[in-house]
Amino acid sequence: MRLLMLGGTEFVGRAVTEDALARGWEVTVFHRGHHAPPPGAAELLGDRAAGGSLAALEAAGGPGGGTYTWDLVVDTWSGAPSAVRDAARLLSSRARRYAYVSSRSVYEYPTPAGLPEDGPLVNGASPDDGGDVSYALAKRGGELAALDAFGDRALLVRAGLIIGPWENIGRLPWWLTRIARGGAVLAPGTPDLPLQYIDARDLAGWLLDAAESGLHGPYNLVSRPGHTTMGELLDACVRATGSDAELRWTDTGAILAAGVEPWTDLPVWLPPGELYDSVHQGDVSRAYATGLHCRPVRETVADTWTWLCELGGSAPQRPDRPAVGLDPQTEAKLLAG
Repeated sequence: MRLLMLGGTEFVGRAVTEDALARGWEVTVFHRGHHAPPPGAAELLGDRAAGGSLAALEAAGGPGGGTYTWDLVVDTWSGAPSAVRDAARLLSSRARRYAYVSSRSVYEYPTPAGLPEDGPLVNGASPDDGGDVSYALAKRGGELAALDAFGDRALLVRAGLIIGPWENIGRLPWWLTRIARGGAVLAPGTPDLPLQYIDARDLAGWLLDAAESGLHGPYNLVSRPGHTTMGELLDACVRATGSDAELRWTDTGAILAAGVEPWTDLPVWLPPGELYDSVHQGDVSRAYATGLHCRPVRETVADTWTWLCELGGSAPQRPDRPAVGLDPQTEAKLLAG
């Protein structure tokens, strides 16, 4: 198999690249050159946000006409959908299949618990739109662009919460570094709150298997609801770091009254309600029926901590995403109260 990875040096893109290389696939990474690709991958340079940046892809793509240069293109783009449009149109005659890593955010909000892939969707930004749009509209616009160029050769991977090594959003890394400091740690709500997420490596493995098998169309890709709980996640952080941290489970009402924002101040966590149902109660039966396997939370947490330690304890941070995590003074006040 010949893979063209659009991106491929960080988080999900890197997980896909490393998995494909481990399978013995021939991998080409198209990226801006800010980070080194995994060893063994060929690279082409270009910035999709800049005009004319696809020249290296065009030159490498060959004449098309039914002779595919790549068996699979994987695209994780989350900005203006015009970038997906341009890449997909260019590659439609040069690649056999196109897998677009989308998001469960494309469903109309509020998303009821148990919603399958045929649920109502946001309209989506136009694939011709190059301006600033919301995350949900951009991802749906990316789906539309992929479908326009590839039709039933397009695989739409609607991921939920993604964690694991190489995370550059900061959610699991924040919990690990906070718990590693030890002492009393504010733990939100109750430890039995079910969580739903996917390790980036499990996403990568399913995506490559699915593309190789010729799957197409939309798939919700995340673990089953209750794959772990908030308590199991934080306990795994304590064990992985070897910390003396004491988890102090704190009433949800007190946390919200203090102005603490779920998901951003306390990553991963959402109190029960509409947003919780949207993020942690999705239907994933279609993905599991096609081979999705999600590793235990303790493995994801331990491997992420090992990776963080290799980096010196400081995780990378995407420049287009705000930093997450609870202010230490706010935590101290809540713990004292």
